[in-house]
This record gives sequence, structure tokens and C-alpha cells, in this order.
Amino acid sequence: MLKFGSPHQIGAGPAIVRASVLRDYRIEICTPAIGAEITDINLADVPDDAALVGELRSLWLKHRVLFFRDQHITPQEQQRFASAFGTLEKHPTAPMHPEAPLLLPLYRNLDPSKPNMIEKSSRENIWHSDLTFKDVGPRGAILRCEECPPSGGDTLWANMVLAYEMLPDQVKARIDTLYARHSFEHVFAAQLRRERRLELAREIPATDHPVVRVHPETGEKLLFVNQAFTTHFTNYYDFEHVRYGQDFAIEANHLMNYLLSQAAVPEYQVRLKWRPGTVAMWDNMLTQHYAVADYGPAPRKMLRATLAG
Repeated sequence: MLKFGSPHQIGAGPAIVRASVLRDYRIEICTPAIGAEITDINLADVPDDAALVGELRSLWLKHRVLFFRDQHITPQEQQRFASAFGTLEKHPTAPMHPEAPLLLPLYRNLDPSKPNMIEKSSRENIWHSDLTFKDVGPRGAILRCEECPPSGGDTLWANMVLAYEMLPDQVKARIDTLYARHSFEHVFAAQLRRERRLELAREIPATDHPVVRVHPETGEKLLFVNQAFTTHFTNYYDFEHVRYGQDFAIEANHLMNYLLSQAAVPEYQVRLKWRPGTVAMWDNMLTQHYAVADYGPAPRKMLRATLAG
């Protein structure tokens, strides 16, 4: 376990700083591939300390996803913490939290005696990055657990930089200039009525993204296709090697399925068991995530802040 102190404690901070900001915090690496848990820190106080925000941002980029335990903070405090790392955006279709309008409630299997609470019908037990069907997708997300099942309901994250690095060289060469289509209709809208699906297709048109992207802050190459939103390559056709349509169509489908499967490689992953007050903060380009739906009728209440791209 690594121990870090705030280097700015003497002479650099405001005249009054809460004691919880000045405490040392500790970092424990979760897996060699991805993830770190930060302890001895109070997220409600972090926005008051610009240097600490910078330290956490560096750790976030390095480890891809950060975990914080025992953060029993209000929705407003979570929203303020998230805002310290960038502009927050609302979900394009889902209702937001009534007391913290930039937080998205992800509530399931709620108590029927509380009709004022919003329950989400879809599930995210599929490998994906959030909202990649947008021209500019989210920069990241900060998710806090309010209530969780006694067992089950874990979330997994995969390191998509490592997923790209470990590809065979011939695959890297083939995909380096390819683009792929990302569509809201592919999985999540498919659960809706046809009329609503067509309406959303007009409101949220599909877009193309490079299959291999470069992260804007770290400069790392990463694999950018996911099961939830990516449908097909848009420039795969190679006139020099095509005899019949199947020479590229079937090959393209096989290659896409191979790339989509990379997030499911265990060596690229970390798995989090939630407890009330647990917070996860991840980079939406560097990672994909999977919410395990194995908890039956037990309630699960999460609040998510989404950082704009």
C-alpha cells in the first residue's frame, strides 16, 4: 500500500481548511491491469483543495478507475465533487435526480410503497462505454452506491489501452485506419416500442468513431468498440482483395466480434463489490464496464455523475 500526503499543506492552502482535507490518503492497487482504491479521504471536502483534485486526476488517468469506500455524502456533495473534475452533463433521455439535477438515478427493484422514486427498466449487463453513440461522448463518470443487494450486483471494468496493446500486430495494422458506427438503437433502444425507437433514431442519429482512438490527455492508443453501441465498420471494404462480397462482409463481421470480445478478457479487468457509500470514478475512453445483474429482486440504488467530453 502506498501512502501519499498533500504536498501543499504548509503555506499554500486557504486560511481555513477542514481537517479531513489535510489527512494523508492511501492507495492500494487492485489488479496489475486496472484499478486503485483510495482510502482516508473525504470526497465532500476534495473540491476545497485544488492540489488534491489534481493529484486524484493524475491517479484517475494512471489507474483508469478509482474506488473510494465509506463516502456517506449527500447527492449535492457528490455533484459538487464530480464538478471539480469537469463539466457535468445530463443523460439525453433519462430523468435526473430531483435534488441534484446533474445526477442520474440508477434505481432498480424499488419498494412499491415509494412511488415517487424512479425505477430504471433497462440493465447494463453488457460490456460498454457510456453514450458512445454521441459525436462527443462522456469524459468519464462518478458512481455512488446508496443501497445494494447483500450479495451480487458487482461491476467490472476493463482496461481498453491494454486490450489494444495486446492485440496481434497484424490486427493492429488492419484496424488502425478503420471507423465503426455507434448507434443508440443497437441495444438500449431495442428494448423500446418501435415508434419510440424510430423517434429516438431521428433525435439521436448514429455516428462514426475511429476503432483505434488516442486519449486526449495521456496520448495512449485504445480500442474503441463496444457491444452495446457499435454495429459495424464503415470503411472496411478493400477493392484490391475482394472477389465476392463475402470476402469483406464475413471477414469484417468476424473481426468486429473478435474486437468486441476483448473487454471480456479477465486479465484486463477489475471487479468491484459494492457497499453503501462506495464510489467508483472511471475514464469513459480508457475503460469499458459491465454491471452484473445477478441480484434478483433485491433493491439496488446508485447515483451517477457524468463528465462531459
